[in-house]
Amino acid sequence: MSDSLRDQLLKAGFKPQPKPENRGPKPQRRQAGKRGGSGRGKPSVAEMDLAKAYALRDRSEREDRERAQREAEQRAREKKERRQRLAALLDGKSLNVADADIPRHFPHQNKIRRIYVTAEQLPRLNGGELAVVQFAGRYLLVERTVASAAAEIDADALVLLCDPHEVPDDDVPPDLVW
Repeated sequence: MSDSLRDQLLKAGFKPQPKPENRGPKPQRRQAGKRGGSGRGKPSVAEMDLAKAYALRDRSEREDRERAQREAEQRAREKKERRQRLAALLDGKSLNVADADIPRHFPHQNKIRRIYVTAEQLPRLNGGELAVVQFAGRYLLVERTVASAAAEIDADALVLLCDPHEVPDDDVPPDLVW
């Protein structure tokens, strides 16, 4: 059992491989981070092309990032301007009453929301004379003309505007209190 693995393989019939002869200098491999092997001489054309390709890619990525940032800033400015215009339009035109006790439910952003109205406002809201506009996280009850102007500024601001001539999708009357 003291035979080495080499001796065991020789006994089994395997022949040793001859060692390759040294036929001159070995080709130099390029080390990571160095150009041109030994550091002497000029870098090859392929390396220059690769450097150009990296530089072009970096420049195009930087330009894309800058363009995306400019577009985001432009959208933010436009949104801020729309919000200011809506604030000026809706200032003092809200018909919300603090002691309103009748909830009027409506769908908005895939949820059922509600606004409280008075007994006099409910038929006007269902008849299309009044509308609901969302501004600064609140639902405001406003006249139809104000709601139309708000929709021209920002289409997402108009939340509820009933059309009295529209055929309902279901048999639930809009003035049902639940």
